[in-house]
Amino acid sequence: MYRITRNARALACLIAIAGLAQPLYAAESKSPSGQELAFDNRKGNCLACHMVPGDAKAVTQANIAPPLIEMKARFPDRAKLYAQLWDASKANPDSLMPPFGKHKILSDEEIDKVVDYVYGL
Repeated sequence: MYRITRNARALACLIAIAGLAQPLYAAESKSPSGQELAFDNRKGNCLACHMVPGDAKAVTQANIAPPLIEMKARFPDRAKLYAQLWDASKANPDSLMPPFGKHKILSDEEIDKVVDYVYGL
């Protein structure tokens, strides 16, 4: 389990909110993929906290949160992974993960796309 200090939590929140990476899809794109949403600093911004192994576009040493590996094994019930993205604080009140659905950072359709992408990791 990860032990996180108060300063690390504050930093994680700032990184997630501000975003450090450039978006990977063009602004004119009407329907970004799950990967594009996950990597976009204005949307999912998963790379700010999670390592995504095996993806050349996701070169990161982020270790604030667990790496996104073997997600089907870790979340056999897809609905639980969806709920985690929608509002992680329901399962863990101390979670640093932004409540993407609750705060309307991602729409329900966008969360579905991110879940589909992450489920394939």
